[in-house]
Amino acid sequence: MSDSAIDSAFSTMNDYIAEHTRRGESDFHRGLEQARTHAEENFLSAPGSAVGALMGTLAAAGASAHGAVAVTPAAGVVGLHILNGLPDKATLTCIDPEAEHQAGAREAFKVGGFTASRARFLTARPLDVMSRLAPGSYHLVYADVAPVDLSALVHAAWPLLAPGGTLVIADSLLDGTVADPTRRDRDTESARAAGGDVDKLAADEGALVTRLPLDGGITLLTRR
Repeated sequence: MSDSAIDSAFSTMNDYIAEHTRRGESDFHRGLEQARTHAEENFLSAPGSAVGALMGTLAAAGASAHGAVAVTPAAGVVGLHILNGLPDKATLTCIDPEAEHQAGAREAFKVGGFTASRARFLTARPLDVMSRLAPGSYHLVYADVAPVDLSALVHAAWPLLAPGGTLVIADSLLDGTVADPTRRDRDTESARAAGGDVDKLAADEGALVTRLPLDGGITLLTRR
């Protein structure tokens, strides 16, 4: 199969997933539509439908006592998918320094049918507050940060994971540029360094690493 045919098939599958994700008139779908509109209007990078659905599935697999963390400006989109799968007794922590982004997420959750008690919002730089979160208390951490912060994020998030918990690093493969040996810019080198940190955790801690060609390329790091 040619590269163009593969790209076409991949695009068709993503369109199919997006179409089926958007179907329905539930509160969740209305909240998600509002969250995506907010992200687009504010030029925020939000996960596609496939990654969003994956977040819901990973959240649903967690124990009821363990919550989730969303480190992203697009917390409305990410958070709704997570809350859609998160057990009722678990809460979501959203971290972003911009109050406007947090307010948009809070309103989207309300429209989506989730009570205020299901989420808390920390308006701060992620790396300034993640060390204050309880170690071993989270089943899922989703992180979308600048490439230069990826390594620090990995090391900050890893202690937060409960056994079986997963760290999801968005756009960690930079649309595949990490695989191009001619790319030596700061972002690419930072992403490669973070990838090395992930592999070292796999070797030292027995973590399970999964890299998927979704959106800009996501990395899943799971504590056994």
